[in-house]
Amino acid sequence: MSYAVKEIYYTLQGEGFHTGKAAVFLRFTGCNLWSGHEKDRHTGSGGCARWCDTNFVGTDGPGGGSYPTASALASVVANTWRGNSGQQPFVVCTGGEPLLQLDHELVAELHRCGFLVAVETNGTRAIPDGVDWVCVSPKSGADVVVSGGNELKLVIPQPGVDPASYEAQSFDHFFLQPLEDECFENNKRLAVEYCLAHPRWRLSVQTHKVLGIA
Repeated sequence: MSYAVKEIYYTLQGEGFHTGKAAVFLRFTGCNLWSGHEKDRHTGSGGCARWCDTNFVGTDGPGGGSYPTASALASVVANTWRGNSGQQPFVVCTGGEPLLQLDHELVAELHRCGFLVAVETNGTRAIPDGVDWVCVSPKSGADVVVSGGNELKLVIPQPGVDPASYEAQSFDHFFLQPLEDECFENNKRLAVEYCLAHPRWRLSVQTHKVLGIA
């Protein structure tokens, strides 16, 4: 299959378990919960349409384009890595919704290039074989089919979403991330208070925004 990519870039992971870790971000175009266009903010099937802050439309970012093969895309990802030879390269496959495109063939090619492969997904699509790190971020109103992985990262508050309802799922780490909207100050307080009262949950903040990096 071919792959439509918004952008590929080298940065530090800004949130969740791997905060501060050097990584290549491979951002795919497209999402199954909303179009990514401002005119559709109130029509997406996922509650995230109202507050999603990621541009996953088009292929105009650095490294963006249509890649005809998994090996061609993996080669560009490998050439984007700038870490030294003593560290295993790390790639974060994200979107939009990366599992609309990420498949076993691409995971295998990224492994062939030496990468540890992570995915950030809304959990509505099955995880392809071979992915090394699975981060699921459930969205209200979406039919989540992935109930286990390495990391669950829940943005709060979301209508009808209760963090306690996820605690029986098979994740190694549980993170709460305050929703950045017009009520951000209150959302931060809610997240902090919940983590203090329920120590299984850890706080995740978007450090890349604080630092002003991509």
